[in-house]
Amino acid sequence: MESQQKAADKVAELTYEECYGRLQTVLEKLEASDLPLADSLDLYETGMVLAARCGDLLEEAELRVRQWRPDGTVTELSGAQD
Repeated sequence: MESQQKAADKVAELTYEECYGRLQTVLEKLEASDLPLADSLDLYETGMVLAARCGDLLEEAELRVRQWRPDGTVTELSGAQD
């Protein structure tokens, strides 16, 4: 759990594009390499942190383009294009 927190601290300031790029690199390493178990677990944990950060950034972006109402419903902002 401690190593996950360290990884989360490292990615906290990354942009979506940076996180996504690093996540792709982690996945490539996991798929292409015959790594020792400890290294695979470290990469997996890093990937999970990066994936969570990507998800958080996407949610933030969605909130910026939507208008939330007090009753919990969501409506598109006026002038939004498809």
